[in-house]
This record gives sequence, C-alpha cells and structure tokens, in this order.
Amino acid sequence: MTLSKLKHTLLICLIVQVGSVFFTNAALAQRYITTSEIGVGIGGVNYKGEIAPSYRFLNNQPAITAFYRRDISAPITVRGGLLASHRIVGSNTMKDEDFDLPLADYRQAELKLSLLELSAVMEYNFLDYYDFDQPIRISPYFFAGIAGFLYNQKTTFGNSTLQSQEDPYRTTLSVAIPVGVGVKYALSRHWNLGLEFGARKLLNDNIDNLYGQDKSISNPYDKDWYFYNGISLSYTFYRINCPPVYKNKPGLLD
Repeated sequence: MTLSKLKHTLLICLIVQVGSVFFTNAALAQRYITTSEIGVGIGGVNYKGEIAPSYRFLNNQPAITAFYRRDISAPITVRGGLLASHRIVGSNTMKDEDFDLPLADYRQAELKLSLLELSAVMEYNFLDYYDFDQPIRISPYFFAGIAGFLYNQKTTFGNSTLQSQEDPYRTTLSVAIPVGVGVKYALSRHWNLGLEFGARKLLNDNIDNLYGQDKSISNPYDKDWYFYNGISLSYTFYRINCPPVYKNKPGLLD
C-alpha cells in the first residue's frame, strides 16, 4: 500500500469514528443506565528532552494517580485525573551518561524532577464496554485532552565550564497536551482493571532547564515531553435513568 493510499484509509477510518460519536442518538435513547467511576493507579513517569533524547524505560520514576470517569455516550467517556510523581533521592534521576552521544558527553548533565498534574481528557472506547451480555467485558481506548502541571526540578552539570549555568531547585507551572492509549477490563460488575500508556506534549522546552541555552549544548527547536505508564483499579457506580416514555407522561404509572 502506498503512502497516499494509507493516508486516505486512515482519514476514512477517522471520519467513521468521529461520525459514530455524533450519530448515536438512537442508541442513547435506549441506554437507561449511566455510569461513573472512581479509581487509583500506580506507575511511572518518564521524561524525554535534551538530557534524555529518546524514551528509556529505566528512567521511569514512581508515580501515583487518582481519577474520576463518567460515560456520556456508548463509546465516549470523560475523565478528570490527578497525577503525582516524586523522584527518589540518589536513584531516580535522568543523566546524560545514559546516552552515548557527543553532546551528552560534553554536558554531563543530571536532571532531578518532581511533578503534579491535573488533567481532563476524553476517551473513545472501541468496544461496548458496558454491554453486560458480553461474557468478557474488555475494551481498548484512545484518549486526548488538556493538562496543567506543576513541576520542581534541578539540573546539574559535570562539565566545570557549564556549572555556572546551574540553577537551584525551581518550581514552574505549565500546560501539556496528553494523548495515549489504554485497555480496560471488567473484573466484576463493579470492579475494573486498567492499563494505560500516555504521552504529554509540553508547550514549552524548559522542563530540563536547558531552554535558551547555547545551541552547542541544547536543541531550541524541539519541545520536551513526559510520559506516564501504569496500572489502575476502579469502582463503577450505576444510575438507572427513567425511560423517556415515562418522563413525557409522568402519570403513566399512577
């Protein structure tokens, strides 16, 4: 398949998926149960930028998350979440020495990072996760949204000529765009297990304190990223809605 045909195929798939979101009124009319979830998760946060130019699993530092999820249609759920990650002193740091590159060898930099994130995302579920007639309830999903995060960091340099550029610990507020994929599996009617991998595209290039530095030690044209991968456990609450026929005729059951 040529690249042009692949692009057309992906575009058609996207149109079909988006169309399914807006043309589900008939299905919604039959959905008399709405759900909401609360959950917690554990995993790791990983940074990608000047000091770590490629994703490296060993750079993961511990993270915890808590979230609230609610369905708004058969395929769509919305989720608000809180994510926190704090480095373990002496072990969870990102270092230039992890990458055998000329620029990394010159800088000999080390990044210590902690962050707190508040996010709002929309999830698209590819299968009908709330169909209780299924013997196994499972669905992969895609998500995207917006996040604000507060991070505390310190960058140090092993190269003595760069040590004058070191800053003390500093705290900064910024914005990111979270996107990712996951899968949810129903352990029972109320309990759910989830796996997720998500990337956060930053709107600045300053998480590693190398923004605006000389081009000989940094790349000013590439934004920083951070990632979250983890596992979650959630509990589902169900609400039975009154069917439209009874809403329109309140005295029907009298």
